[in-house]
Amino acid sequence: MKIQQSAENYLETIFVLTKRNGIVRSVDIANELGFSKPSVSIAMKSLRENGYIEVMGDGHIALLEKGKIIAEKLYERHTVLTNAIVALGVSEEIAAEDACKIEHIISEETFDAIKKHYNTNIKA
Repeated sequence: MKIQQSAENYLETIFVLTKRNGIVRSVDIANELGFSKPSVSIAMKSLRENGYIEVMGDGHIALLEKGKIIAEKLYERHTVLTNAIVALGVSEEIAAEDACKIEHIISEETFDAIKKHYNTNIKA
């Protein structure tokens, strides 16, 4: 289930916006990411055609099962990595930025070790 990092970012953003707002539209994604509406529209078309999202008749966007699996995985990675980096003394803003970069490239083995360490030794 390997997809491009940009597609992963879109899926994670849809997941986060859904948790925050309940519904998601392309304009919400554009505003959240600072991208143009046409760029988001092109990305949504690709995600829809590849079975990651569904776009309803009213323009609302929903994650399909395979999109949700990827989004949840990235969201967990982002959250755990951000918290672990903050625990090292880095500001939350920088930690979140760094976690966003790391979450796409870190191996399962390394992430699982960080998560285990974080859950065992660091209590937020």
